[in-house]
Amino acid sequence: MAAETGHTKETLAIRRADGESRTLAASLPRLVLEARRIAANVIHGLHGRRRAGSGENFWQYRRFVSGEPSQNVDWRRSARDDHLYVRELEWEASHTVWVWPDRSPSMAFASRTARESKLERTLIVAFALAELLVAGGERVGIPGLMAPTASRSVIDKMAQAMLHDDADRLSLPPSFVPAALAETVVLSDFWSPIAEIRTTLAGLSGSGAHGTLVQIVDPAEESFPYSGRVEFVEPEGFGVITAGRAESWAQDYTTRLALHRDQIRAETGKLDWLFATHATDRSAAELLLFLHAGMQVSKSGARVTSIKAGPAA
Repeated sequence: MAAETGHTKETLAIRRADGESRTLAASLPRLVLEARRIAANVIHGLHGRRRAGSGENFWQYRRFVSGEPSQNVDWRRSARDDHLYVRELEWEASHTVWVWPDRSPSMAFASRTARESKLERTLIVAFALAELLVAGGERVGIPGLMAPTASRSVIDKMAQAMLHDDADRLSLPPSFVPAALAETVVLSDFWSPIAEIRTTLAGLSGSGAHGTLVQIVDPAEESFPYSGRVEFVEPEGFGVITAGRAESWAQDYTTRLALHRDQIRAETGKLDWLFATHATDRSAAELLLFLHAGMQVSKSGARVTSIKAGPAA
């Protein structure tokens, strides 16, 4: 009987895994298109992350400033009008941004008020962010899954890497130490114990690299809108809990949620990392703009602990 039960469990697990992989494979083309649309909207009106400095590519002309060496003057451009101009070159300091999209089972959750599941939102934002960064001259990689690339087909490379990934779906990135000038963006629901989050942060920040944690949550996970008898199923194998009067749990839930976030915020604050929450009933473009702005501040050399992105954003 034990062997029969074990065989049944294995069969169910295989079927479930097969269904999940087929669902992801079927949805990726739509997510890729959505990510490209959002990235294009964000890119419009932005000048990227490039700036003037040492390099070989033309960046812009600017007015000559009194006291500068005269050899900086671009005489051909200056001959067109009554002002002196300096030809600036593009600052060539592209670096690596590691993007970690949490694809663990808990990310598949979606309530009725959500625009999409946490997994879909995470993939859309990860793809769109990669597109935006590559367009700005950066390299993007996925820890333990995809080497950094500056390819214009970065979204396709990310999608293919995920589709051919046979490893366990981890909530947090695998242990590795990014280069000192690299950045890390972790998109997750962060329902992991604070000890695990603290250990992950210690590894990611060991070289002095900067990073951002974004907690992707469903609106129901924010407000706990349940009442009456409700059965809560933990999607990552930790069992089932039944509440006779779910509404009586709401206060304790929101208190523990706030405590968990305060703990994460305290850990990121020690490192000058960014932390934000984003609910799936809000705009994906809003989150993308927040991430882009945070990286611009980071690359400018400023030390920041938080950036306001609106409530639940």
